[in-house]
Amino acid sequence: MPATQEALFALLDKLGIAHQTVAHPPIFTAEQGKAFESKIPGMPCKNLFLKDKKDVLWLVVLPVAKRAQLARIEHAIGSARLSFAKPELLLEFLGITPGSVTPFALMNDAKRRVTVVLDADMMKAGLMNVHPLRNDASTALLADDLLKFIKVLRYNPQIVNCGDWIED
Repeated sequence: MPATQEALFALLDKLGIAHQTVAHPPIFTAEQGKAFESKIPGMPCKNLFLKDKKDVLWLVVLPVAKRAQLARIEHAIGSARLSFAKPELLLEFLGITPGSVTPFALMNDAKRRVTVVLDADMMKAGLMNVHPLRNDASTALLADDLLKFIKVLRYNPQIVNCGDWIED
């Protein structure tokens, strides 16, 4: 049974991680999220659930304002031919559906099959926000606290530059 939003918040509280959640209509794309950026504290982030040619699963978290450059990410993490994983794999391993991808879903990866990649610039940003297991809310927390959360779950994320900032 996948973790609930309540279980997520209970774990964050147990770990002493400050968090603030703002409800909003469901957001499926970064473009849709732009309308709510001013209402949600912190750097908005996007999350990519990817698979490589060796069937390794990757969760890449980066700022919405960066263009994900898969070739750069492949080189930085030592992988090859990254592509978006099928929704069935997302549900099987992270217990969520497309549009709700979040590093918090690592709670559902009982077999620790997913490898985590965090954008280096995002980790310097301080406050950031990601979905709390659902795409109808965003949760703000410190980047260092996200790293703490991920490490408590026994992951050792790679921190790399995932792309260039998008020019407006």
